[in-house]
Amino acid sequence: MTVDLVGEARTSFARQRWAEAYARLAALDGGRDDDAGGVGPDDLVRLATAAVLLGRDVEGSDLFGRAHHAYLAGGDVEAAARCAFWAGMVLVGRGSPAQGGGWLARAARAAADLPADAVVRGYLRIPAALAAMRAARYAEALEDFDAALEVGLRHRDRDLLALARLGVGGTWVLVGQNAAGTAILDEVMVDVTAGQVSQIPSGIVYCAAIGVCRETYDLPRAREWTAALSRWCAEQPDLVPFRGECLVDRAHIMLVRGDWADALAECERAVERLADPPGQPELGPALYQQAEVLRLQGRLTEAEAAYRRANQHGWSPQPGLALLRLAQGRTDDAAGAVRRALAETDEPVARCHLLPAAVDVLLAEGDVAAARAAAEELGATAGQRETAWLAAAAAAARGAVLLAEERPGEALPALRRAWGLWQELGVPYEAARTRVAMGRGYRALGDEDAAQLELDAARWAFTELGARSDLACTEALSRRTAVAPGGLTPREVEVLRLVATGRTNRAVASELFLSEKTVARHLSNIFAKLDLPSRAAATAYAYEHHLL
Repeated sequence: MTVDLVGEARTSFARQRWAEAYARLAALDGGRDDDAGGVGPDDLVRLATAAVLLGRDVEGSDLFGRAHHAYLAGGDVEAAARCAFWAGMVLVGRGSPAQGGGWLARAARAAADLPADAVVRGYLRIPAALAAMRAARYAEALEDFDAALEVGLRHRDRDLLALARLGVGGTWVLVGQNAAGTAILDEVMVDVTAGQVSQIPSGIVYCAAIGVCRETYDLPRAREWTAALSRWCAEQPDLVPFRGECLVDRAHIMLVRGDWADALAECERAVERLADPPGQPELGPALYQQAEVLRLQGRLTEAEAAYRRANQHGWSPQPGLALLRLAQGRTDDAAGAVRRALAETDEPVARCHLLPAAVDVLLAEGDVAAARAAAEELGATAGQRETAWLAAAAAAARGAVLLAEERPGEALPALRRAWGLWQELGVPYEAARTRVAMGRGYRALGDEDAAQLELDAARWAFTELGARSDLACTEALSRRTAVAPGGLTPREVEVLRLVATGRTNRAVASELFLSEKTVARHLSNIFAKLDLPSRAAATAYAYEHHLL
């Protein structure tokens, strides 16, 4: 009977029925040490793997540890060292580097008695390479990943090859060699999608490769590999850790392509799944994505709560929280936040995550010089990275700065390029924001018909998306002025309208992406042209001439 039960448990494992395999193997093992009659080391590895795939990381690490001791007792040092390696990697991955490092050290001690070309020695180059990569010591990281790759090739160990190639490709992308890096990542993903890599390394490769694509703004690849990860997860409905990350990635893709309701539902599922068992590192990113959707929908109070929860779970709430403060009219707080975040971030790709928001916030504050510096840095990085997303963001930032400098003729070509790229990428929200900026540019040049066409298109897009705050601002901008009274320019009419609603010069500057000094000059011209003594008189004039 016991033999039959073991066979059934192994069959469940082979069929990737992780909950069933875990339950059957755990029942056979009873939590006992081997000398008390528990399952053998091979089945302990299966039980450990099932536990990890069910999100029971601590238990899975403990089981790998038991397998380590069992293999040592049986004289299989190579298998023992590999189990210690996975016990450590699981703990490091869940945010317990001290405990994980202890197991990795134990793996290295066991491997010290093995031949120099033992396969586990290749595995043990991976943690050191990852640490070097995280510390931006890229040459050192590549040396370790290449060494692991050489061992994997010699032993034809597909799991090690996948992890090593993932590291090599990811490092090349991080140093700006996108073409070389993505080619290697694509090769790894082919092996993973073909089922040639075991489950835990497959999940690591899927999520890391998608993460690299997202972090480097390679949206088309991120979409393609997220779809592949979704299919892989769907074949294994019991999966917890990678399914949770899959939901976060899917939510991000839905967000950028404009499916906000679906993105929010996906975020909620991810938060629920990643909250239990506690300690899963992807919970923070899931909460951040949830906050982003809520902010764009104009649900600012709910968004703030989600940003705070993301921060509590170890994920920086910036730049989303700064943009939330900007939407709340707390421009000084927003500017302080983006300045601090930029000061604390050195890595070029990570700075690209902050720079577009920094341009918006700094322009709203009236610091056009700082906004220009941020836009120029973004443009320089975009030129090095050669991705469409960064090129679009850089062009949009440059256009916004030129508008603030009252150079609409120069701004419009940059904005048109940004809009075309957003359209090609299928990013409707950013495309609509760019059309608003184009409308302002045309209005500043005196072409009201072109301005209205752009603003009307943006209003339609914001309505479809459910972007309530952006829609309200665009509707205020798109109100027509048949003939500007008193010889006012279109820009002066915009300033007069906003002043008449009670906005301060700073608030007007924020709304129109101008400096406070420029707004004050426009207001002085309005007073002179209309022979008005005060803001109150200007407000009365705006109402009398139906400018609101």
